[in-house]
Amino acid sequence: MKIAILSSGSGWHVRDLQRAAAHLGHSAEPIDFRRVTASVPNATSLSNYDAVIVRTMPPGSLEQVVFRMDVLHQLEAAGRRVLNPPRALEVCVDKYLASARLAAAGVPTPPTAICQDAESAVAAFHRLGGNVVVKPLFGSEGKGMIRVSDIEIAWRTFRTLERLQSVLYVQQFISHPGWDLRAFVIAGRVLTAMRRHAKNDWRTNVAQGGRTEAIALTAEEEGLALAAAQGVGTPVAGIDLLPRPGGGYYVLEVNAVPGWRALAPTTGIDVARELIQHLTRVII
Repeated sequence: MKIAILSSGSGWHVRDLQRAAAHLGHSAEPIDFRRVTASVPNATSLSNYDAVIVRTMPPGSLEQVVFRMDVLHQLEAAGRRVLNPPRALEVCVDKYLASARLAAAGVPTPPTAICQDAESAVAAFHRLGGNVVVKPLFGSEGKGMIRVSDIEIAWRTFRTLERLQSVLYVQQFISHPGWDLRAFVIAGRVLTAMRRHAKNDWRTNVAQGGRTEAIALTAEEEGLALAAAQGVGTPVAGIDLLPRPGGGYYVLEVNAVPGWRALAPTTGIDVARELIQHLTRVII
């Protein structure tokens, strides 16, 4: 089977997928998402591949982003397996839409306000208790997040983002014990999970220096992770669970392009092999 890995280079995850694919008798080739082309009728530069794994959503203009998603939709319509499906990618890359889908599915998420102007964001800041996390609408790995608990800093932050024509995603800060859980879901099951401990910070992301340990999820934790993945339509997902002060968990994020560079050595699971096997089973 010939697999295209949409990426922005040949980084660690791409090489790991190539290793796993070769071991299972398939070929996997990295393709720069920014170099993808299409023609009419119904063909793209990816049409010669049996399946596509999306490993990046590169930044670009509105036209470029829409075109890239259109290509994925066309591939799916032509019978190619796209992992994750384009609609799931569209939902998860947009924090507002993902949060709305999770809420509709009955999955608990932190209280959040989404605004387009600084005045509305300031009102939300007060309504959410004067201690919030401001996040980019599109983003991952904790990049671009700011915790704000001072009204003057909040006002300056919101005004700056407004002038940049950004959407202001303002989420109540949840006091937590310094750790959260990352569950890796594949095809309706939790493949593995780990606990991530913060390193001198409120963020637990491994990319921000967090420490990890392998864990076995409880039935409650597993059920919540699976409900979150189903709520946004992701066959493969990284689910972040944050302990709630009164017990239970919030779902902080569903990542439709999840990494496993820390997860695999922490848990001893060959995640890349599991992904390739899942892709093969679906097509066969």
